[in-house]
Amino acid sequence: MAPSSSIAVRELPLFPLPELVLFPGRPLPLHIFEFRYRIMMNTIMNSDRRFGVLMWDPVRGQPADIGCCAEIVHFQQLPDDRMKVLTMGQQRFRVLEYVREKPYRVGLVEWIEDRPTEADLRPLSTDVERLLRDVVHLSGKLTEQPVELPDNLPELPIELSYWVASHLYGVAAEQQALLEMQDTTTRLEREVEILTSTRNHLAARTALKDALA
Repeated sequence: MAPSSSIAVRELPLFPLPELVLFPGRPLPLHIFEFRYRIMMNTIMNSDRRFGVLMWDPVRGQPADIGCCAEIVHFQQLPDDRMKVLTMGQQRFRVLEYVREKPYRVGLVEWIEDRPTEADLRPLSTDVERLLRDVVHLSGKLTEQPVELPDNLPELPIELSYWVASHLYGVAAEQQALLEMQDTTTRLEREVEILTSTRNHLAARTALKDALA
């Protein structure tokens, strides 16, 4: 995802969220009710509809340094001044410094992206997709409910790596580590490790269930 302008550094309103990591190209619905963030959303709607999403780090007691820009694609004002917004992840950024803290955080950020590579990542992407299908199949067998992957899985390796990372539920710290990686190969390799471990765990549980049936 390329920045919307040629400026490499800009000020960006920031929205820290606990246990949530946004990735480029992924949707994020939000329910806005805090007064300071209602102010922020109204300000954003009158500019370029963009703000930064940062995972709140409970260990450090502060937001992560690297996050993902979100663009508002749908906005609904509710009767009691609450808001529902649908956003889409754009490019990643690193916070260089905080310009102000109130009424909401604004940071000076620089855009970051994966380093270019000449390696053929298609075999690695194929491994990731195969493992995904194994995990989905075993999950469905274990829960006895139909589970299917979408037909339109991303074809580009970097987009596939973001898609997989965004669907790793309950492991925000792992997702943050994947977001911070600036090498597509490394991110896909880590996802192969995660998916292999998940598949093996599900296979063992499925075998145990079959044995007790």
